[in-house]
Amino acid sequence: MLQKRRGLMLAISLLMILSLTMAACKPASPTPAPAIEPVEEAPPPSPVPEAEKNVFVYVLAPTFPDIDPSVSFSDDSVVVGNVYETLVFYNPPGSEEVLGPALATGWESSVDGLTWIFHLREGVKFHDGTDFNAEAVKYSIDRTLSLGLGAAFIWDAVDVITVIDDYTVEFKLTYSAPMDLVAASGYGAWIFSPACTEAQGENISEWFNEGHDCGSGPYMIESRERGSRLIVNRFDDYWGGWSEGQFDIVVFEVNPDPVVRQQMLEAGEADFTYALPRVNFEALDARDDVTVYINPSFQNLLGLINMEKEPTNNKLVRQALSYAFPYQQFVEIVMLGQATQAYGPVPAGMWGFSEDLFQYSYDLDKARELLTDAGYPEGGFDLVMTYATGDLEEEQVGELWRAELAKLGINLEVRGMEWEAQWDLAMSDPLAAQDIFVMYWWPDYVTPYTYLFNMFHCEEEILFNDGYYCNPEFDDLIDRGNEFSATDREEAERLFIEAQEILIEEAAAMFFYDLPNDHELRSDIEGYADNPAYPHIVFVYKLTRK
Repeated sequence: MLQKRRGLMLAISLLMILSLTMAACKPASPTPAPAIEPVEEAPPPSPVPEAEKNVFVYVLAPTFPDIDPSVSFSDDSVVVGNVYETLVFYNPPGSEEVLGPALATGWESSVDGLTWIFHLREGVKFHDGTDFNAEAVKYSIDRTLSLGLGAAFIWDAVDVITVIDDYTVEFKLTYSAPMDLVAASGYGAWIFSPACTEAQGENISEWFNEGHDCGSGPYMIESRERGSRLIVNRFDDYWGGWSEGQFDIVVFEVNPDPVVRQQMLEAGEADFTYALPRVNFEALDARDDVTVYINPSFQNLLGLINMEKEPTNNKLVRQALSYAFPYQQFVEIVMLGQATQAYGPVPAGMWGFSEDLFQYSYDLDKARELLTDAGYPEGGFDLVMTYATGDLEEEQVGELWRAELAKLGINLEVRGMEWEAQWDLAMSDPLAAQDIFVMYWWPDYVTPYTYLFNMFHCEEEILFNDGYYCNPEFDDLIDRGNEFSATDREEAERLFIEAQEILIEEAAAMFFYDLPNDHELRSDIEGYADNPAYPHIVFVYKLTRK
């Protein structure tokens, strides 16, 4: 889940909270999904002449670490989300229903949340020409679980997957879990062709990453140039059919320079980008040919503090660090008021968020007092903060924090690193690793558990818990909260909030801010809807050009 971002816009956030609250009310009997309107048979598509093909160009800063659908857990989701499909779709804010049909047309669960049945869409073809069916669902999830990589943990509750018939699949769970939300995840829930996958043998993951796919989505991967470009073409036999004006080709262009990305957008060489300098938003949006979208997200910036090495293994030192960052100044001056100080690891707009949680404030006197109590009255130590190169806001966090820590006698090295290198350092010996690991986080599926489990649950092998935090009491609270998520959302929320109180009191991380999405789009593109459940994914199939 590499590189993450986050925030809110009040009116839409309230709608999101209301929708999630309504979704939490579970009747005392199996609950069918909303009724599905029958899909009209689309006429056979006609080949599009090469000269008339409609091309959509998405330019972005990060690369695509892994496009294996079982493993993808990063910015590669912007590609994977256009090539593969999930059983369930998490609808954008303002939709009548929180969840909608995708490869499943309906689903229900037992009252205890231990049995889930999904009814599958008929008439779907994979890109290799084979039929989508229940066996493909079982195969895809079994493979993801067996690899145990990426977001495979979202299926942890699954005990047995049973094929009832070609278009019905049953999940038996070892503990109650919200499988409808899990099945809508933008990571680890993709369904793919068994025949296509098996045909590649043991080299399947390498084959995927060379620029191939086994999906059922509207686009097929045509080519990949690692680190620079990936191109997909429309799948003519897509079950949703094709209409005039939709895009035939999507080009994902990688360019880490925000100035160049903005120039490409303004020149019409790109149709979509994000993470441009905030000071440029007003001028950009004033143009007739560009629209700037500032929408709520499920994204926030955290600094995971190393719990293993001195002096940050001392709670008083961590609390002092938490008092030494000028949160409001940063939000107002650097973020131009387009973010809010975080209340903890669960961002605003998501269930499990609470404004009753304690917030650290900028207070250097309090920080000095805590450092003195910790045995460091004059500071006198060095710290290393790592962040992903190319993210201006993460860099600015570090530079501003360095200036404040210097007033306490603490020297902070602000070290920009390529994401893979930053991650490799964090995976090394904690005693030789960074002191603060700064990154954005967004959800795999929409639950507080993704934030609390991934970054703070005890781990035998380090993955995303890059502060090396481990507290069995905390683990018990969030694990129980996860089990209640399917049957008693109110109790689950209470447990998640109680767990956050522990993290905040122990200052296990710097909770910098919740971030809104900024997305910049050419104004002649129609049909765009930002969806915080799928960060920065543009579902190009839904778009047309005027």
